[in-house]
Amino acid sequence: MSTPRDDDALSWGGDDDPTLDVGDKRESAGADGPEPLVPEPRPEPLVAPSTERPAPALPDEGESVAASVPSESAPDAVAAAPLGNVGLVGIGVVAATYLFFALGWLVSGRQLQSLGIPIPDVTVVAMTVGATLAPLVWFVAVLVLTRSWRTWQRFLLLILGLVLLVPWPFLSMGSLA
Repeated sequence: MSTPRDDDALSWGGDDDPTLDVGDKRESAGADGPEPLVPEPRPEPLVAPSTERPAPALPDEGESVAASVPSESAPDAVAAAPLGNVGLVGIGVVAATYLFFALGWLVSGRQLQSLGIPIPDVTVVAMTVGATLAPLVWFVAVLVLTRSWRTWQRFLLLILGLVLLVPWPFLSMGSLA
């Protein structure tokens, strides 16, 4: 049996504030103790909702049967599962790698300007900006355009981007050349 002093230890000042009520608060009647947590039966609806799908229309002579049946792999029919902890950490590591690649392209583009290559400076600047933005655009495009895809498919595209967008000039010239 608990005493009022024990109940005070389990409460917080302002618990009686009516703006904090989040739902249906049932008051128990006195000394019997708390009511058992048994859900109340819901009344039956007068008209049961129909769970049957309408029959698909028969295909024309030129159409195939497969084209008329809705596909289970349609992008709007499949809800993507949220990423777990490993997926989120993996996305973070890949994002950091893409940022380093963008930095590598920026540094190597600046180095190409100082080498005196017979290419107009405007062209070198445009190529440097494009190469710097390419890893960032690839990362964002994969995440946005593959929302309904499976996690392994998204990571496959991200890894493909890492292979394609390696800053080779930065790696071949070195960082201090």
